[in-house]
Amino acid sequence: MKKAAVPILVAVILLTVAVVTEAQQPTKVPRIGYLSSSDAATDSARAEGIRLALRELGYIEGQNIAFEYRYAEGRRDRESGLAAELVRLKVDVIVVPSGDATIQAAKNATRTIPIVMAGQGTDPVRAGHVESLARPGGNVTGVTSLTQELGGKRLELLKEAVPKLSRVAVLYDPATPRSLREVKELLPADVRALKLTIQPWEIRVVDDYDKVFAALNKQRPDGLYSLVAGPLTRPNEKRIVDFALKSRLSSVYTSREAVDAGGLMSYGRDLAESYRRVAYYVDKILKGAKPADLPVEQPTKFEFVINLKTAKQIDVKIPQSLLYRADRVIK
Repeated sequence: MKKAAVPILVAVILLTVAVVTEAQQPTKVPRIGYLSSSDAATDSARAEGIRLALRELGYIEGQNIAFEYRYAEGRRDRESGLAAELVRLKVDVIVVPSGDATIQAAKNATRTIPIVMAGQGTDPVRAGHVESLARPGGNVTGVTSLTQELGGKRLELLKEAVPKLSRVAVLYDPATPRSLREVKELLPADVRALKLTIQPWEIRVVDDYDKVFAALNKQRPDGLYSLVAGPLTRPNEKRIVDFALKSRLSSVYTSREAVDAGGLMSYGRDLAESYRRVAYYVDKILKGAKPADLPVEQPTKFEFVINLKTAKQIDVKIPQSLLYRADRVIK
């Protein structure tokens, strides 16, 4: 063999070895931290919705993406520790499907790992999570919710269904900022325009449900509006729905999950679309985008759901005009 050919042959061999070695290296599977204020059972529909949305983009759990789930189970004192756990695990992204306190816990734990909000908090600018919707500026981005701004619309729809509606009991957790703001700041103007009276009932601890339900049975309001927006109210949503059914109360909720469980109606952001947007942010970040450069999105699709089975059970006749406007009717 000619001397000039030896270096070329060695180079070819080294290149071949390098290519084979690189091919044998295991591909790094990105890990998604999932930090929820609820428990796994209560949060299962949301977690599954986000998993399915990621699957639509080609991310399959157990194959090319992994999840680290952490649930505070309604204990706000646990959230900081769980967020710190995810940071120690060096996850690539933290998805927060809960409110302001949980988002802040994640933000306090890390200034570098991207955090994706899933639309459960209040205005993220007012809450201090981002500098502005268009330019978040830090490591937090995602979707925000208009839930508390829709309270008037929900009561308007309830009144269309029940024209004699006059007094509406409102269940809320005062420790949840967005619920407190809706009850104290937003609803008063809405109900004046609708000529309604609201009766706010605070739920501070689980034992309050029995006390509030007993009081409502005595006072007999015309309707019930449940603000399910925190670790104390969300796990008890079915309990609220069952009470409304048993008491034959016309009820309205913030999401379709309560209507699936037997509530009369709901009006809120389209959850499937919201999950798709969360998956969009995760995908963009895993491909190299910076949270600071990804504008926070507000919901653009909403859904109105009516449960006709419940309407018949509590003897409420839903006007045909309202049924035509519903995105989904449970029969």
